[in-house]
Amino acid sequence: MGSSSPLTRRNRAPSSVLSLFLVFLCFSASSNAQSTPAFACDVAGNSSLSAYGFCNAALKIEARVADLVGRLTLQEKIGFLVNKANGVTRLGIPTYEWWSEALHGVSYIGPGTHFSGQVPGATSFPQVILTAASFNVSLFQAIGKVVSTEARAMYNVGLAGLTYWSPNVNIFRDPRWGRGQETPGEDPLLSSKYASGYVKGLQETDGGDANRLKVAACCKHYTAYDVDNWKGIERYTFNAVVNQQDMDDTYQPPFKSCVIDGNVASVMCSYNKVNGIPTCADPDLLSGVIRGEWKLNGYIVSDCDSVDVLYKNQHYTKTPEEAAAISINAGLDLNCGSFLGQHTEAAVKAGLVNETAIDKAISNNFLTLMRLGFFDGDPKKQIYGGLGPKDVCTPANQELAAEAARQGIVLLKNTGSLPLSPTTIKTLAVIGPNANVTKTMIGNYEGTPCKYTTPLQGLAGTVSTTYLPGCSNVACAVADVDAATKLAADADATVLVIGADQSIEAESRDRVDLNLPGKQQDLVTQVAKAAKGPVLLVIMSGGGFDITFAKDDPKIAGILWVGYPGEAGGIAIAEVIFGRYNPSGRLPMTWYPQSYVEKVPMTNMNMRPDTSNGYPGRTYRFYTGETVYAFGDGLSYTKFSHSLVKAPPRVVPLRLEENHVCRSSECQSLDALGPHCEKNAVGTAFEVHVKVRNGGDREGIHTVFLFTTPPTVHGSPRKHLLGFEKIRLGKREEAVVKFKVDVCKDLSVVDEVGKRKIGLGQHLLHVGDLKHSLSIRI
Repeated sequence: MGSSSPLTRRNRAPSSVLSLFLVFLCFSASSNAQSTPAFACDVAGNSSLSAYGFCNAALKIEARVADLVGRLTLQEKIGFLVNKANGVTRLGIPTYEWWSEALHGVSYIGPGTHFSGQVPGATSFPQVILTAASFNVSLFQAIGKVVSTEARAMYNVGLAGLTYWSPNVNIFRDPRWGRGQETPGEDPLLSSKYASGYVKGLQETDGGDANRLKVAACCKHYTAYDVDNWKGIERYTFNAVVNQQDMDDTYQPPFKSCVIDGNVASVMCSYNKVNGIPTCADPDLLSGVIRGEWKLNGYIVSDCDSVDVLYKNQHYTKTPEEAAAISINAGLDLNCGSFLGQHTEAAVKAGLVNETAIDKAISNNFLTLMRLGFFDGDPKKQIYGGLGPKDVCTPANQELAAEAARQGIVLLKNTGSLPLSPTTIKTLAVIGPNANVTKTMIGNYEGTPCKYTTPLQGLAGTVSTTYLPGCSNVACAVADVDAATKLAADADATVLVIGADQSIEAESRDRVDLNLPGKQQDLVTQVAKAAKGPVLLVIMSGGGFDITFAKDDPKIAGILWVGYPGEAGGIAIAEVIFGRYNPSGRLPMTWYPQSYVEKVPMTNMNMRPDTSNGYPGRTYRFYTGETVYAFGDGLSYTKFSHSLVKAPPRVVPLRLEENHVCRSSECQSLDALGPHCEKNAVGTAFEVHVKVRNGGDREGIHTVFLFTTPPTVHGSPRKHLLGFEKIRLGKREEAVVKFKVDVCKDLSVVDEVGKRKIGLGQHLLHVGDLKHSLSIRI
């Protein structure tokens, strides 16, 4: 999940977290009446607390943390190592629940947050994969800001916590992964931009103090985690074998961006092992990289029951005490679950871990709570104290959810029938198992939404509709083809809304193929054959499908991918179909043919192709085979063109020191650091200016991608994304988009041992159909 949801984890019948969650359910009804938040240092209610240094907001946070840790017994300290942190009544510290979720809105997953009569729902944005398809960094941050406002509002009335285990920034490496829907897609740059943008939206305070937090975000699941349950191979025992090049080139960048660019308050280690070591027990990954290299300002938390898993499922240690010790010594600060609460004291007594390491762990946890204002007394008297139920599900927040869906929806095919005209379409047949769904639209890690607008409701708000599910659910064991074809034969146009839901792709549920479920393909084909008017296919899903049959079917006039579009999905779908909104989304992941997954095991973590065994590689960066649709695909109702206004020089010389080895030897590449890469080094930075013109007769939004193809050194990508910009243009309007390119940062690649290198020779820059070559020399 950010944990793994207790609901999905029943298949494992695990220990502590599930039982804790069930206990929570038993008392949640009474706690619904709670109207005050949990906070420490209530000096107004107990004046004696003012004598404690940790309650003195005038002191530096580090001094306050040290004061608090120094007052605790060992048993009390251990109580702060778990997600349901025990309070210390004698010090005026209440119990605090760390586990809340906010993947795409405040969620009811996790015991830290729930809804009530006071706040019956929160704004439910599109599932992350669709928001990522907008390629709009300002949107990522705006959504985070709304979510954190609603979270703070709920905290103020005792319904939510302050620590949220979101976002999920794992790379969507394999199209079968059930949790790919939660991620920003397959590209490291897009995932990094999403990660830092959403984190900033969640965390940054209106006061601008970088050491204060609005809420605390958490980037998960660290690292190389993207197998849940595939053909009996489960995340709890999976060993991800990852070479250093792929680790630094693909799997780590989003986490690095979270910490360095987003200043995230937490990173969550994952269930899986990486190269034989459980991530939550790996000192190199935790203390070495997250805290040492990246300088995390915050805490490291385990995925739920991960420490229990490394002992019981992975048998990595012989005793539970050893598991507790090895995790704390590796750099783990907080255990989602009860394992550390049960076994740490015995580990200390056995000499496996010392109290200083526990002090260090809880100090990181307290530091985060201090930054949140938890130890500053009554939150109603602090910066966000005025927020409350009135600030949740506001019209503006709900409109942003609709706008996010609009910007994400991807038009994959249009033979010219789209957009439909509401004046010429008198009857619209709406068919399919996802045509009138509600909960399906909000994906997983969901909360109760403000309200729903289904695809059927959105379409029926524009024209007269007839409706038939066609199948009883997305599994579509039986399709009502006869009734569906009759409906389509009588209508001026037909919209088929099909795809998946959490019964097809989910946490703990990976797919085994890329075909549409059950009889869906037959339903689509037969309806298309019988339809009187144009047929539009709307696919609601997280991952892609092999829909080659529909792409090639001349009777299917248009195809839209709408992800899981959130509470306002029906509004956005209708606006795109009827042309009130010009689609601008682009695919954040490759759609592969079924033949791809038939020959590629999901467990092979290698990104690069291997000609010796026919392994084709993964993602647009390395895979050169056939695709159904490619990364970045997406159409508009208008036509955009590009022209190069300012190009980099054809030759970029790098000036090396006199004694540099490459002056006397022939080198294929140079280290991407050193004097030739310093800030003021001549020729190491340039700009690319691209004029974009809207040649059509309607306004449109366009994503401009800048790709590069480096020389073929160090197994370099066939192409990779350097930058992207979103631009809105009126009809016949043009504007210039500017990209800054740093040779050492942007044109370098990761070599076989994880070092960044600048390939010498020809680099090719691409923007749309434009190509510009430059040669880097010494």
